[in-house]
Amino acid sequence: MDTTVTTGTEENVWGGGNEPLGASYGKLMMWFFLVSDALTFSGFLAAYGFSRFKFIEIWPIADEVFTHVPFFHGNFPMYYVAFMTFILIMSSVTMVLAVDAGHKMKKNSVIWYMFLTIIGGAIFVGSQAWEWATFIKGDYGAIETKGGRILQFVSVDSGERAALRDFTEKLPEERVAHENRNGLWFYDEGTLPTYSVNEVVEGFKANSNIVIRTELLNEKGEKTVLSRAESLKYLDNAKYVVEGANLVRNEYGSRLFADFFFFITGFHGFHVFSGVLINLIIFFNVILGTYERRGHYEMVEKVGLYWHFVDLVWVFVFTFFYLV
Repeated sequence: MDTTVTTGTEENVWGGGNEPLGASYGKLMMWFFLVSDALTFSGFLAAYGFSRFKFIEIWPIADEVFTHVPFFHGNFPMYYVAFMTFILIMSSVTMVLAVDAGHKMKKNSVIWYMFLTIIGGAIFVGSQAWEWATFIKGDYGAIETKGGRILQFVSVDSGERAALRDFTEKLPEERVAHENRNGLWFYDEGTLPTYSVNEVVEGFKANSNIVIRTELLNEKGEKTVLSRAESLKYLDNAKYVVEGANLVRNEYGSRLFADFFFFITGFHGFHVFSGVLINLIIFFNVILGTYERRGHYEMVEKVGLYWHFVDLVWVFVFTFFYLV
């Protein structure tokens, strides 16, 4: 009696039975990676959301932070961020077209659409680098008090932010960075700010048209503007001049905002940069005819899954950081 049992065939990449969910091994592993990466981003955004609403009264207003557009001077809230988002979404569209062309074995169309996808990704990464540089450099400057509060300056006449350079007075004082010999409280100060606290305070006193705006939100959801007398009292606690943002100080408001901005947008930017590099590799393989000889363009589809994922994550990052 023949008791031979057939357990599977070698007709597919799994080498034993049906393909789970109709997906090849490579695509299933990509899905596993994307799910784990989605959980990582979810944790980051949940932490941001918790901090955002815990410190809602001192959180920077996005429309007042992201107002710059390359080669243009003026106040353009969210314009450039919207442009970056549009470019990334359109690159996802071209990736869909590349995958569709691959299914139809149209090599030239795959090359063209992947090229457009790479260009879109490169524009986004370059734009994000420019946004980081602008955010770090700052535009107006502010004062940090001994209690860690941020004081910004406003023109009474226009109601607009006033930059430190607009009213600060230059004083004949010597400014020396902290050194080890200064004592046990020594710390690495880094680059000195453009102005000293004394120069800002004296300039403020000499310009009656300038008042202070605190980082606290009022009932209208706007930053609280103090009277001239209240502003002078607040300046008695001035400790540091803050220009731009870093992981320690932030002229826009809560330092946590800058910490999360650098970490989350940087982490996402690294994903996009990696995606551009991977797309380049696949792009050149398409040109060389690698997938044409294989008889399928599944690699284009797998990298397309990754690219759609980073696009989708940006939608959530954009919503959390710029819209909420």
